Amino acid sequence: MLSWEERRQIVKTANLYYMDGWTQEQIAKKMGVSRPVISKLLQKAKELGIVEVYIKDESVHTVELEQKLEKKFGLKDAVVVSTVGYTPEMVKQAVGQASAHYLSKNMKQVKKLGISWGSTLAELVRQYPYERREDLKVIPLVGGMGTQNVEIHANQLAYELAKKMKCKCSYLYAPAIVETVELKEHLVAMRDIADVLEEGKEVDVALVGIGSPYKGSTMRAIGYLQEEDLQHLRKMQAIGDICSRFFDEQGQPVKHPINDKVIGLTLEDLKEIETVIGVVEGSHKLESVHAVLQGNYLDVLVIDELTASALVEER
Repeated sequence: MLSWEERRQIVKTANLYYMDGWTQEQIAKKMGVSRPVISKLLQKAKELGIVEVYIKDESVHTVELEQKLEKKFGLKDAVVVSTVGYTPEMVKQAVGQASAHYLSKNMKQVKKLGISWGSTLAELVRQYPYERREDLKVIPLVGGMGTQNVEIHANQLAYELAKKMKCKCSYLYAPAIVETVELKEHLVAMRDIADVLEEGKEVDVALVGIGSPYKGSTMRAIGYLQEEDLQHLRKMQAIGDICSRFFDEQGQPVKHPINDKVIGLTLEDLKEIETVIGVVEGSHKLESVHAVLQGNYLDVLVIDELTASALVEER
């Protein structure tokens, strides 16, 4: 039980610190004690409920979600973007902007940057600031996706990002998915392709999007996935894809012929990369993102608020 004098000292210290804006050093000098004593008194004020700290800002909810995501899925970092009331297009832009900002601020030790494909990553590249990073190289992590939607292909994104960074990039001159395993083996044995695939495995940071084959699928829209493929993927319990590689709800690669015909990094290759940043928006991808996190493929996740909330609530 605290004496009246002890309680008075705690309240006086808290009042000077929180209400009058004094430093701990100034309070210590006034009260004739050491700074650690003041620190302990302030801590005691919180423990006893004399002081309650409230953060009054609309960002507090997203920051809490970030902390919960980091804890639940063992992430190094999470960025949750406030998107309440946004249209789908606005959500994509906001996530692209946040991921571009995050990448720009976390590039100090990066010499090789890998990038996959997709419309959300294209938005990241579009929002990325112009800056000088001549010692960097950007590498595509998967082949091209046909002749449609060229602006979201890995080669194009690598080129556009390198242009903004004023640095070099590599090109993976091969389709993302070929017709036969034999053709894939022949292409990946070619020196130009093999060298870029090897570069991709050695990147310091990989930027990846996450797709759902069934809802809002770009691969389906541009003709890479046919109805029979989707039926087979359902049968194999595929739930999503990264770098055009399909996985199940545990994040494990599915035994589907498409996975054997992809020219790009494998899911196991991704796990070996030091920092993999997943950039995703849209609650229709919830199951896909959850599976990716279950599979431990990501180190950093940039995501919209609605999908983040659903991830945190999932058991």
